[in-house]
Amino acid sequence: MSTETVYLQRDQPDGVPPLALTGERTLPDVPEENYWFRRHLIVYEHIRARVGGLRVVDMACGEGYGTDVLGRTAASVVGVDANPEAHEHARLKYTRPGVRFARDLVETFDEPCDAVVFLQTIEHVQDPDAILERFRSLVTADAEPGRPGVAYVSTPNLLTLAPPGAEKSENPWHVKEYRAQEFRELCEAHFEHVEILGLFHARKLAVHAFAIDRLRWDDVHKGLRITKPFYDWFTPAITESDFVLSADRDLDEALDFLAVCRTS
Repeated sequence: MSTETVYLQRDQPDGVPPLALTGERTLPDVPEENYWFRRHLIVYEHIRARVGGLRVVDMACGEGYGTDVLGRTAASVVGVDANPEAHEHARLKYTRPGVRFARDLVETFDEPCDAVVFLQTIEHVQDPDAILERFRSLVTADAEPGRPGVAYVSTPNLLTLAPPGAEKSENPWHVKEYRAQEFRELCEAHFEHVEILGLFHARKLAVHAFAIDRLRWDDVHKGLRITKPFYDWFTPAITESDFVLSADRDLDEALDFLAVCRTS
């Protein structure tokens, strides 16, 4: 009999089935997953502030929380995901006006839009060039003069995700992980203007990273036998403000990259 712990979302609205944490997608409402949720949420919030009044497609939207965030400012948002459980969960949970969900593949969804959002997923795909070319076609299909289409694409940094010298982390869902320059070159092969931002730790996460690197904090809490109580407190306390997006810092040290890809 398996003794592996199963983490389910807590406190879901009535009639909304909770999703289980599998590692394939990030979930809110799971305290143990809060670091990754906040790490992704800060990027959605950054994009939300830039898509006001636009028609947006959130590709591979998963649980749907990001689609809902984008819906606060966008004229309309479609969250696209092929997974039946995730689609049903999102459809029932997020009912903001202007937000809807489509159960479809990224490769086949075919509604023109002003902006495509594709976060933490390009590392999962077999043919990223085909995906980016499809995004370009969606945002240029009926683009208005003077308003270029845009795709927001994020992915983890190979150099900070995988062990030193490795070409891939142990994440079984990932096909290809990128360094900053190769990610830029991939995006520039399909879009005229590409800006790469890096996501970095800030505030208490920056202090925590310093304590691990310089003060051997991992050894200290293990020696004191407080590892679990410490992280049971620390992880749920992480917020979006514990991360920062920047174009001015060394991208090789970034946790994730966010490419802002424009058609003109």
